[in-house]
Amino acid sequence: MSKLGNLGARLHRGEISYDFVGHRKLWYGISILITITAIVGLAVRGLNMGIDFQGGAVFTTPKTSVSVAQAEEFAKDAADHEAVVQKLGTGGLRIQIAGMDTQKSDEVKSALAQDFKVNPETINADLVGPSWGEQIANKAWEGLAIFMVLVVIYLAIAFEWRMAVAALVALIHDITITTGIYALVGFEVTPGTIIGLLTILGYSLYDTVVVFDSLKEQTKDITKQTRFTYSEIANQSINGTLVRSVNTTVVALLPVAGLLFIGGGFLGAGTLNDISLSLFVGLAAGAYSSIFIATPLVADLKEREPQMKALRKRVKAKRAQAAAEGDLAPNRPAPDADPEDAAPAVVGPRNQPASRNRGRGRPSGKRR
Repeated sequence: MSKLGNLGARLHRGEISYDFVGHRKLWYGISILITITAIVGLAVRGLNMGIDFQGGAVFTTPKTSVSVAQAEEFAKDAADHEAVVQKLGTGGLRIQIAGMDTQKSDEVKSALAQDFKVNPETINADLVGPSWGEQIANKAWEGLAIFMVLVVIYLAIAFEWRMAVAALVALIHDITITTGIYALVGFEVTPGTIIGLLTILGYSLYDTVVVFDSLKEQTKDITKQTRFTYSEIANQSINGTLVRSVNTTVVALLPVAGLLFIGGGFLGAGTLNDISLSLFVGLAAGAYSSIFIATPLVADLKEREPQMKALRKRVKAKRAQAAAEGDLAPNRPAPDADPEDAAPAVVGPRNQPASRNRGRGRPSGKRR
């Protein structure tokens, strides 16, 4: 077995673990800092909305020897606005310029024809009105809102309302960070961006549900034992699925990184950036939130319940008693008096002290 596989097996069995839930205030602080940075970026720079959202014009030229960089300069000079230029298979160029009406598009078309040294009639111009762009934007927001509502309803039915709230907070966290990054880097927001955003929300939710399912199974009849608190079982659920989450995230990030850094950056296919950036940032943020935000938040909410507070007191009393008797260290989970009561909430291997096993096995003496 590989070292990573061995690590995953030991984490799953509870032989080793990292206290994610115990350090939740640190993760909350990091998330708040990143979220504030994203919000500041949105407030100061705003989103660079594509023509599908704010209207504009798309100019298609005939076959030309003008490069993409030159065409971007020509379009910027003609429209006094940044343009997105794409090389077509026919040898022509596709030039997108946002925020443009019919009169302005005619002027830009004439200027481009002069720069390209072609007849204006050979340049095709397609306009997207602001009302159409606004309608597309509203539909995108409606789809996102419906997605969120359905997620909350499903999780509340399949698990409980606390897990639904935690998952919703994690999804909002992912959306805010992704949109903030778009504002900071200035990439254009297109329908491909929205598709990528919805895709990463589903992926983030998948990771979160995997941990929640493990947590739900581990906490059945949790109040019937005094071995672990809810937070400790939640932490073991995260550790048990940690390697799986890391593996799936890395595998998903590799092709997206190829699109973003090689396709969009090195090869200059800028049209790939709108969807690849949302996927790359969203996948990373989703993996982070499912581990460091969603489950610790569920533990926070559950620990406020009276029965969980009472369980924590019983666990602490049991450990204090065991420590006083010298059976185990004060911070180590104590074994229950009745093993059958503890069975539903066992996380990891059970190591019964030798003193508890005396008199339970085969009588000492020579075998016959």
